[in-house]
Amino acid sequence: MKICSYNINSIRARKELLFKWLEKREFDLDILCLQELKAEEKDFPFEQFAARGYEAAVFGQPRYNGVAVCAKNGLSEIRQGFGDPEWDDQKRIISCRVNGIAVINAYMPHGSERGGDKYNYKLKWYARFLDYLEQQCDPGESLLVVGDFNVALEDRDVYDPELLHDVIGTMPEEREALRGLLDWGLVDAYRHLHPDSAGYTWWSYMGGGIWKDEGMRIDYILCTKPLLEKLVSAEVDLWPRRRRKPTPSDHAPLIAEFGD
Repeated sequence: MKICSYNINSIRARKELLFKWLEKREFDLDILCLQELKAEEKDFPFEQFAARGYEAAVFGQPRYNGVAVCAKNGLSEIRQGFGDPEWDDQKRIISCRVNGIAVINAYMPHGSERGGDKYNYKLKWYARFLDYLEQQCDPGESLLVVGDFNVALEDRDVYDPELLHDVIGTMPEEREALRGLLDWGLVDAYRHLHPDSAGYTWWSYMGGGIWKDEGMRIDYILCTKPLLEKLVSAEVDLWPRRRRKPTPSDHAPLIAEFGD
């Protein structure tokens, strides 16, 4: 089973590139989790996915946020958001089951400089997400938590730790919030297999960062231990990020494969 996490940065703007990339891969992904759709459900290409054998579940809003799970083998137990109106005005989380495996796809808040409203919201959102895991999930079950976490967990997850010290995405309190999810019972699939590889998933549009490999690793596929035992591979597919036209997302897809 192959699962992919991909911040698409507008499904309408990147749809052509997305399907070119999927065709190039011969539609080998079993589960595709998209973030930052920037579109409502009515604007999602359900029919195009269905034509390729995928069922899709979407939690979207115009211009901002939005998440989707597309799966070949059907979805069940679909849940949009936390089920909490206080938190679900921003469409950032969708969960489901695929062949008995629980999948949570999340787009964590970007945040802002320390002390700002968006900074506070980001940390509170992480706390709400951890509470969601504690209340709704079991680290002893087969669970995948994937998405754009907007945090580089360690200095080795950024191209220049000195330049990017204590900025948005590397602040100690942000890293502590992400570690809280790992402490609950999740394992970073990519880092587990690649302890010495950068594995960047995001590069700024400015300054040609993708060509200089000046990136950050802020997208993750996290799994519980029952799935860790079946982890086969984890890779970043740079092909869609290195396209010049149409303009790509600033993220690259992260893919992990698990055995039966």
